[in-house]
Amino acid sequence: MIESVDLSTIDWSRAQFALTAIYHWLFVPLTLGLSFLIAIMETIYVKTGDPEWKRITKFWMTLFGINFAIGVATGIILEFQFGTNWSNYSWFVGDIFGAPLAIEGIMAFFLESTFIAVMFFGWNKVSKGFHLTSSWLTAIGANLSALWILVANAWMQYPAGMHFNPDTVRNEMVNFWEVLLSPVAVNKFLHTVSSGYVTGAIFVIGISAWFLLKKRELLMAQRSILVASIFGLITSLFLAFTGDGSAYQVAQKQPMKLAAMEGLYKGEKGVGLVAMGILTPGKKAGDGKDAFLVKIEIPKLLSVLGYRNTDAYVPGVEDLIQGGFKPEFSPRPAQESAIAISVEEKINKGRTAVTALGIYKEAKAVDDKAKSDSALKVMKENFPYFGYAYLNKPASAIPNVPVTFYSFHIMVALGVFFILLFIAVLYALKKKVLEKQRWLLWLSVWTIPLVYLASQTGWIVAEMGRQPWVIQDLMPTMAAISKIDASSVVITFFLFAAVFTALLIAEIMIMKRQISIGPKEGGTK
Repeated sequence: MIESVDLSTIDWSRAQFALTAIYHWLFVPLTLGLSFLIAIMETIYVKTGDPEWKRITKFWMTLFGINFAIGVATGIILEFQFGTNWSNYSWFVGDIFGAPLAIEGIMAFFLESTFIAVMFFGWNKVSKGFHLTSSWLTAIGANLSALWILVANAWMQYPAGMHFNPDTVRNEMVNFWEVLLSPVAVNKFLHTVSSGYVTGAIFVIGISAWFLLKKRELLMAQRSILVASIFGLITSLFLAFTGDGSAYQVAQKQPMKLAAMEGLYKGEKGVGLVAMGILTPGKKAGDGKDAFLVKIEIPKLLSVLGYRNTDAYVPGVEDLIQGGFKPEFSPRPAQESAIAISVEEKINKGRTAVTALGIYKEAKAVDDKAKSDSALKVMKENFPYFGYAYLNKPASAIPNVPVTFYSFHIMVALGVFFILLFIAVLYALKKKVLEKQRWLLWLSVWTIPLVYLASQTGWIVAEMGRQPWVIQDLMPTMAAISKIDASSVVITFFLFAAVFTALLIAEIMIMKRQISIGPKEGGTK
């Protein structure tokens, strides 16, 4: 009773959404981080009365405005795709997923867009206090906007606070606070926005380093680097802390993602964390090959990160497929035994749930209460595995391990590098030798693209690591797409690629021009 799907439509729809998301996320982190840096700099101006701080604030505000305007355009297109390319998904969970998106538009985006006007055009028209308040509210609004988007995404990773209505075949929200305060949502929000703060800090340091290399605007550059490096060091340490929390949640809620992140095929107790490694090309679950050609491992650290226990058992890809092990955390269904079941069993349970739902609908139509009640009971017992009914084989539950593994390790390595960079820059500032350390200045400039790479790889881990699921365990990607012709998706894919690339080139050119002009009084009126 499960309909076949056009695989090309799935692939192109995924590619189009990935394209839009990647481009959109080039703009969002800078908005999150730079907005708070601007508010901090303006606060210093209001407190000190030093006109140089006003000049500095205006310069960074101009760059913020360029980035914000282009980011909005890509974000709108991203949300529209849920209705055009993913209508089955929107139908199945729209009552839940749509709520945080609606709140984001009504509350956060309007808050942000209202006060950004005062922030840009209110200089010398409103009081210093009101203008400063507007700058802070713009920053808060941008981060509130991110909150609701990330809550929606976190629900896809770990659906909570919901109830499946068999009459409408839709999931409905029963507890808003469970959705909002899900531990996955809390960690995802904190980790993601703190990555934006690090992006903003490195952007400011890198651009300021360029001015020092060119021996221009030395006071502005030094002051900007001081604020950004302190802000960046604090937020990068917090980023590492929230990353630890995210790994802990992944271990509980998405163990297959954790196994893919570490290239772990065979589980064991006291598993180490792979610091560096090269995966065996073509490695498949159950083929008997070693997972790594070479690796450097920190003993027992993965067990600690995932389960807070040096001797905890961490299941690998093969264990999660075959089942039969005792998980450190209880499985989602309370009635399940303490032994993990295989993916094959989950597929059977999912198909039982789908079949029972069909029987329930038919019995309900002819008013056969006994039969409908019996079918409903069977459906509820097996509903936690509803999405597995769409998988054609157990191996379908395995994400792309190489992509997830390498993305995760690139992200972590760069995160450590950013912390060291902030420390090095602060030390050079303290010793008053930063201008002489040209290698450090150039390193700061070239770290700007690296921070974007780290941000993008983080999202690759989050989204690729949970495949094949669009909603964990409840709906695979293949069941979420719209019934549209693949050719229409192909056409729009290339149209979006052209438009987004043009927007990105335009932003870079406008940014470059504005940076070359440098700060000036009256640059932002």
